Amino acid sequence: MRHRVKGRKLNRTNSHYVATMRALSTSLIKHKKIKTTTAKAKELRTFVEPLITKAKVDNFNSRRAVARHIHDKDAMNELFSEIKDKVAERNGGYTRVIKIGTRPGDAAELSIIELVDFNDLGDKKEKTTKTKKSKKKADTEKATKAETPAEEIKDEDVQDAEVIEEKVEEPEEIKEEKTEEEPKAEEKKEDEAEGDKDKSK
Repeated sequence: MRHRVKGRKLNRTNSHYVATMRALSTSLIKHKKIKTTTAKAKELRTFVEPLITKAKVDNFNSRRAVARHIHDKDAMNELFSEIKDKVAERNGGYTRVIKIGTRPGDAAELSIIELVDFNDLGDKKEKTTKTKKSKKKADTEKATKAETPAEEIKDEDVQDAEVIEEKVEEPEEIKEEKTEEEPKAEEKKEDEAEGDKDKSK
């Protein structure tokens, strides 16, 4: 049975394991975000979060307890100043583990572990949503401008336009036919007129 076998050994001796956790926690405190294997990230979370909780109370005892594992002075100062103020109202859960796939060499699962209060993902999402909304507004404004009819032209502004009739020249063959038909039509009229006179008599 696996009683009292909590955690991961990470294929290391105890001293090597502690040295790994100290190095990772120092990097996390300094850079706020690091990339490592998923197993190390999950194990680091249980190691570094108690240190952050101790740093909330800035006194000699808590500084000695944290300095036992964090040997970098810059990281210590940052933990007891900037990070302490940021996580003052948070009761645990200071870190987040995000899986990002596998490593090409040995196919080990990789993850990003970051401090929750220092990530810029929320700000980026807000910016992207704002830019998308602004683009949508611009598109809708363009669409409304295109749909709105042009201003009606007032009668006063319209000047009387001159109608110009274009004279189409007829071909010579049609002209000759018309000239031949005209005397025939005149003869028919004269005959009809004479016939009416005879009837009247």
